[in-house]
Amino acid sequence: MKKIGFLSFGHWSDHPSYQTRNAGDILLQSIDLAVAAEEIGLDGAYFRVHHFARQLASPFPLLSAIGAKTGKIEIGTGVIDMRYENPLYMVEDAGAADLISGGRLQLGISRGSPEQVIEGWRYFGYEPAGGETDADMGRQKALEFLDKLKGAGFAEPNPHPMFPNPPGLLRLEPHSDGLRERIWWGAASNATAVWAAENGMHLQSSTLKFDENGKPFHIQQAEQIRLYKEAWKKAGHQREPRVSVSRSIFALVTEQDRYYFGQQAKGADSFGYIEANQRAVFGKSYAAEPDQLIKQLAQDEAIQEADTVLLTIPNTLGVDYNIHVLSAILEHVAPALGWR
Repeated sequence: MKKIGFLSFGHWSDHPSYQTRNAGDILLQSIDLAVAAEEIGLDGAYFRVHHFARQLASPFPLLSAIGAKTGKIEIGTGVIDMRYENPLYMVEDAGAADLISGGRLQLGISRGSPEQVIEGWRYFGYEPAGGETDADMGRQKALEFLDKLKGAGFAEPNPHPMFPNPPGLLRLEPHSDGLRERIWWGAASNATAVWAAENGMHLQSSTLKFDENGKPFHIQQAEQIRLYKEAWKKAGHQREPRVSVSRSIFALVTEQDRYYFGQQAKGADSFGYIEANQRAVFGKSYAAEPDQLIKQLAQDEAIQEADTVLLTIPNTLGVDYNIHVLSAILEHVAPALGWR
């Protein structure tokens, strides 16, 4: 049994073939998509976060709106770039969104990936401390976010406040119990997956990771997940870890499916550079008739290791078609693989 969610990159552009022509379209359609996904029995609605791009950016208004209009589906991100964040303000936003949803937030965070502009976090007012890299800064902010989510008081109260204070040091409000245990780390390397486990975060592993041994993508990702689980056990956490992997999977059941995705049926892993000095391996897309798809996915070692599969969706094709794509997986593929 696996949880199955969707992951939307939230693209929009004034292009004649897009159903998402502007930012309002993608925001409102994302809400509608999450509502419809819950109705068909999907477990999660997750969204990418990118700045300076015609994609979804500030996640908490969207997550709050979805939380108010749904009742069961998990709501998350994959991922929030912590280099751009004020951890304390983020604690407040996340707490509010989690309370609105009734405790369904599953927040994916990370040190971030290459962005649309050079050192975009500097425009947000942040820069690494002396001797730090931007990756160091992102991880330090993540640790501060995790610490403040615990809800312990840390701020000295004003002796003459506008309103009465509770006794002792003050914490950030609103506080949502349990949210600290629902934070995920997007890891591109084996080392950061181990670091996530040591710090009690669940693991998100996407459709790419740093190439650490030249093996096929799904094998490297499975190795990463096993290292993460070993580190979690060694850390002695008293709760079960969760692991999600992202995949582009399309069951070709209509002519429209074949028109859109049939050319991806012979996809393969690829190797390249996402940073100047960092070689990465990119996982292939899956697109085939359901019986072939089942056989292919059964050989994916990383999917076997994960408890959650996030299906990346072509969000620009609109809500109705994306629900068709997701329904096809739930109906024709998931049961045969034991995901349902």
